[in-house]
Amino acid sequence: MRASSSSVVAASVLLSTASASLVSAKLHQERSLEYVIKPKVFIIDMFGPEGDVWYGIPEFDLLAINITVPGFSPLYPDAHCTANGDICQLITGESEINAATTIASLVRYPRFDLTTTYFMIAGIAGVNPEHATLGSVAFARYAVQVALQYEFSQFEIPTNYTSGYIPQGSLSPQEYPQSIYGTEVFEFNQNLQKMAVAFARKAALNDSSDPVIYRANYAASSAYAAGAAAPSVVECDVATSDVYFSGNILSTAFGNYTTLVTNGSGVYCMTAQEDNGTGEALLRAAIQKLVDFSRIILMRTASDFDRPYPGEAATTNLFFANQGGFEPALQNIYLAGREVIAGIMDGWNSTFAAGVNATNYVGDIFDTLGGHIAPDFGPYTFNNNPVVPTKRDVMRRRSVPVKMRRDTA
Repeated sequence: MRASSSSVVAASVLLSTASASLVSAKLHQERSLEYVIKPKVFIIDMFGPEGDVWYGIPEFDLLAINITVPGFSPLYPDAHCTANGDICQLITGESEINAATTIASLVRYPRFDLTTTYFMIAGIAGVNPEHATLGSVAFARYAVQVALQYEFSQFEIPTNYTSGYIPQGSLSPQEYPQSIYGTEVFEFNQNLQKMAVAFARKAALNDSSDPVIYRANYAASSAYAAGAAAPSVVECDVATSDVYFSGNILSTAFGNYTTLVTNGSGVYCMTAQEDNGTGEALLRAAIQKLVDFSRIILMRTASDFDRPYPGEAATTNLFFANQGGFEPALQNIYLAGREVIAGIMDGWNSTFAAGVNATNYVGDIFDTLGGHIAPDFGPYTFNNNPVVPTKRDVMRRRSVPVKMRRDTA
């Protein structure tokens, strides 16, 4: 079919308009890729309900900018930021592998400059009733990878063992791990931790009738007085395990391991599945000066007890009991977290832009980041007896020799 001259002109106009639109879109895309966001605070959540508490709130709009980051979880492919880029948020996906992979992808994505960013890990957790209760908010000095141990079936352990977990390379639960991988313990900035606690204590924490009723059962034991009390903001530490454990035996074993590997300074009160994965990814980024490891805040809110109350079966506590802590824990991520964020933003020029000086050791069990403060945990300080390579190390099998702490002037 022959086209009329008017049709040719019209087609030319349409083609020119379409071409101009494509060029404009391409230029916009290129400009957007050149725009680097430098957040003051980056919220790290682990699954959808934790992330949702930050959307549609009056304080700030995290959905103003949405950036798809290669390497993020297929379930949560985007980072979200306020229009000015001061506050951002992501969801890693649950478990250590998802957390490590997402954070490793974030820190190397060129759209972000994270060199002065404060990272606030903000998620729900199981809670140890010896130290806190449903709805409580904990800020941690340590994240301890409690499941990185030998494990025997409970049916096959010696009669003098209290659980099937034995520190790697060791022969008893009381012996410091002789085989160190490097991710066992992370220590965070304690001065920043205490500042975050002070901010969070301004919040009126959420509670409801179901957790009030359930936690009252823990009053039957004086050891669980904290578990029977109202929710509060506390300072205590996080046990990381991909295994969703429950019951007195495992909770006690992992509490003892936390005490052991932190040389008595760690207090296990919250259990989660991601934090050492997040910690390792941020540590490796800190080696390359992509982030500042002293700007990490680890906040967990209590959604369920890690062990039953006296007389209750462990399976009932985990599977069937109406503990009622899930919704208050989610709400308290927001209620406590917004106070921390407000404190950082309000004090940015006076305090936080320059960083909060750490007067405790900050880093991993290898002292990878160095610095003028030596580790206050690890084989270097345990009975003044450094861990030496085991026979399995020499055979180049599963264990890896421990890197000795560098001397500092």
